[in-house]
Amino acid sequence: MDRDSVRFPVPHRNIAVDIKGAKTDILICSYEDHILVVATQIGSMGTILHASKEEGVSINPTFNVSVIFGKRDEPMLVACARQLIEHMSSSGSSRALVLSLGLKDHSAETLRAVVAAVTAIRLWGDVPPYGILDDMHRLCLTIHEEDLYV
Repeated sequence: MDRDSVRFPVPHRNIAVDIKGAKTDILICSYEDHILVVATQIGSMGTILHASKEEGVSINPTFNVSVIFGKRDEPMLVACARQLIEHMSSSGSSRALVLSLGLKDHSAETLRAVVAAVTAIRLWGDVPPYGILDDMHRLCLTIHEEDLYV
């Protein structure tokens, strides 16, 4: 069977983003119960985090973020996961997030750029037809400082 004719069965998007001069590959996979985000500049998974929204009676949601594997002493990585799960939740998704960050630096600027790229893709909503997904595979973005938000 021709490799190009076989599609990955999980809805996903894969892009390359330039962040502070470093090529950053971002893969987002949409599973039934969670979203997997892999952002790497080093070609490996890096630190893996799990984030979820805790359901309760409170009006204000509570979010739980934990490091599954990797650097536990990097609060900026936890903040990145929390910002993504908050954005997913405010967009109506109740799925958990598994986030893998293999980045050369963990500065606020780099992590803001990762959050901006992932939220621009927004795979936790409706999944577009494969034709659009194919276009996304070829997409290469450059994140500029003015595109970042706090």
